[in-house]
Amino acid sequence: MENALTLNLRCKITLRWQSTYDNKKKMKIFCGTQFPKATRHCCLSSIRPSPPRPDGSSCKNHTALLVETYHHHRRLKALLERLEKDDSCPLQMLRDDGDWTKDIFWVVIRFLRRASRSNEILQVFHMWKNIEKSRINELNYEKIIGLLGEEGRVGQAVQALREMGGYGLKPSLEVYNSIIHAYARNGKFDDALSFLNEMKEIGLAPETDTYDGLIEAYGKYKMYDEIGTCLKMMELDRCRPDHFTYNLLIREFSRGGLLQRMEQVYQILLSKQMNLQSSSLVAMLEAYANFGILDKMEKVYRKVVNSMTLKEDTIRILASVYIKNYMFSRLDDLGIDLSSRTGRNDLVWCLRLLSHACLLSRKGMDSVILEMCEAKASWNVTISNIILLAYMKMKDFKRLRILLSQLPSHQVRPDIITIGILSDAIEIGFDGAEALETWRKMGLLYRTVEMNTDPLVLIAFGKGHFLRDCEEIYTSLEPKARKEKRWTYHHLIDLVIKHKAKRP
Repeated sequence: MENALTLNLRCKITLRWQSTYDNKKKMKIFCGTQFPKATRHCCLSSIRPSPPRPDGSSCKNHTALLVETYHHHRRLKALLERLEKDDSCPLQMLRDDGDWTKDIFWVVIRFLRRASRSNEILQVFHMWKNIEKSRINELNYEKIIGLLGEEGRVGQAVQALREMGGYGLKPSLEVYNSIIHAYARNGKFDDALSFLNEMKEIGLAPETDTYDGLIEAYGKYKMYDEIGTCLKMMELDRCRPDHFTYNLLIREFSRGGLLQRMEQVYQILLSKQMNLQSSSLVAMLEAYANFGILDKMEKVYRKVVNSMTLKEDTIRILASVYIKNYMFSRLDDLGIDLSSRTGRNDLVWCLRLLSHACLLSRKGMDSVILEMCEAKASWNVTISNIILLAYMKMKDFKRLRILLSQLPSHQVRPDIITIGILSDAIEIGFDGAEALETWRKMGLLYRTVEMNTDPLVLIAFGKGHFLRDCEEIYTSLEPKARKEKRWTYHHLIDLVIKHKAKRP
């Protein structure tokens, strides 16, 4: 739990609600405390502190401020300690305290959000605002409705909206956006459109933020025809899509696999000389990769690689495309590109080693292993299994035996892929008795089965006979038996041996 000082300072600066599209020029920020604008005099005085007065009043004022701040933080700390109790009741605490300042109130609201107690927010707000009637204003309601919408408390958000009317307060565009977007995120599009119409009836014109929230929600629920309808509504309302809208459309069509519509929007964005966001480029990259469209994937990749660091999941998607197209040398390029952005991490070594292993290049693998040694990079089961698979494919049993014996010194614990490699190697003539006996003595064969190898290894080399037999045995069992059985490597090896013996 953050200390009271940190929590209070963050509350003053960062306790806010942002609309779904916080990068837009219409961004709405709610802060617990508003700071006065600095004047030229204030800036100069902060650079040139005035000399202390002879009577020492400056020192006294500074001391008084420190004392006041100290007591304020103590009160906040005590308040948070009371809130953290299992049976804490903010309403009763407010009754006992008589009132809270604006800062303390927003600290409580922030605590309730973080503690997953957002159902109490509206009740606390009601009691707090009724203590001082000046707190019944558009800004406070706007904050609360925004918070409730983000927390999925749409019913309470609507209740607060109706209360505003009862007090003669006029709801803002942001208030309606909060409710419309909250309903849309929950898939309640009829309700969302109802409030969109209500907003228009009271004279509030929807803006791009309003429709962007609907578009994003339609994309979430794969309602792509409704996205087209939404764009037509924007046109009727003379609400022109901006570059945020076009980028959003690119991302949603990309995720939906609608490549033609994605490319159409992309061309519109370029023709309007609008900014293409990096997240949109990545979405296009992943879409081309998922469909295996190699030339377009590489074209977009070249635009992305020098401007941002891709997530590891995206890198793996690209790598799988290269593997399926037998472009193993591109895995090394991909690893080198990634290392220039992130340093030489586990995925980098995996890609580079896999590149040479798929080409069955001993020299290439040895060069990467030497680089790992010079970089003092630790081995893991993925690295070991890549090399073991390559040696098995080359039937280099001497190196295979040496590496199996070195696994303990590399502090690598075999997983099911390692067991499968050994089993498959035995089938093609390798003497694996020594390795099995060593693992048995170490107790490794009696451990619960684990799969810790990077999935790219299986994409590159396939599952092998042992793994396919394990899958066949597993699927033949009843669902109840699958859950109740504790699978160990020793047990799996016995089952596979018996399974093979039954084959004609």
